[in-house]
Amino acid sequence: MPIRTVRNPAVVITGASSGIGQATAFAMAKRGGHLGLVARRADRLEAIAAEIRSRGGQAVALPCDVTDADAVQKAVEACVAHFGRLDVLINNAGIGLFATIEQTTAQDLDRLLATNLRGPFYAVKAALPFMRHQGSGHIVNVASTAGRRGSPYIGAYCASKFAMVGFTESLRVELLDTGIHVSLICPGATRTEFFDVTERRTPRHSGLVGPIESPERVAGRIVSVVGRPRREVMAQPFRRKVFFTLNLFAPGLIDRFLAWLIGGEQNRQSRKKRFL
Repeated sequence: MPIRTVRNPAVVITGASSGIGQATAFAMAKRGGHLGLVARRADRLEAIAAEIRSRGGQAVALPCDVTDADAVQKAVEACVAHFGRLDVLINNAGIGLFATIEQTTAQDLDRLLATNLRGPFYAVKAALPFMRHQGSGHIVNVASTAGRRGSPYIGAYCASKFAMVGFTESLRVELLDTGIHVSLICPGATRTEFFDVTERRTPRHSGLVGPIESPERVAGRIVSVVGRPRREVMAQPFRRKVFFTLNLFAPGLIDRFLAWLIGGEQNRQSRKKRFL
């Protein structure tokens, strides 16, 4: 059921303590959403919830590690107990790693999959019984353009986001005609603390590259898709459509473009010498 038809919808947002999640919380509050804010940092969550309440909104902090299935279940149940229902689940929590495949350990891959894939899986499993009982709801999974085309030096992150895309598409088909909508959001590079706190093991990735998004713009897209459900929303849709079309027909060209774009100044200089 679109948010515009529900007065004060109850919304769970994971990864709500910063970045896209925080911006989405404020944007959803402006639309009248009653918010259950989920993240590990209890102090940050409570500060955001308090600010929303000071503006006349409704928000409750639900500290939780999304890699813990029982904790996710309890957080979703607490939101339902507090607001009486669950209309929207926004799976936004995510972590990254800048490293070559050779530098990435099996434990690193497990850690990224635990947050970026199993976390949304646990949240969906917890939310669906309530949404099925209501006969309505909306699940919004925030993946990444890195889940549509792999990039160098973030292989484990790309793997987790590709998995998120497949999970979302499967879920969307399973829930056809149930009254529960499923949407996929694929932001591009977004200016958040993600790039400051993510571990770096290689100097070859220069961080934010390509067209840069603000968290507020991404949040605006999320709120828009909640209000008018769509299957998938891509950041910078025209540029991305051109990029993915070229990747379909000339993947080798995109390989070289990404190596030049993301490989850092060191790589660009070495390639420049090679071609001269």
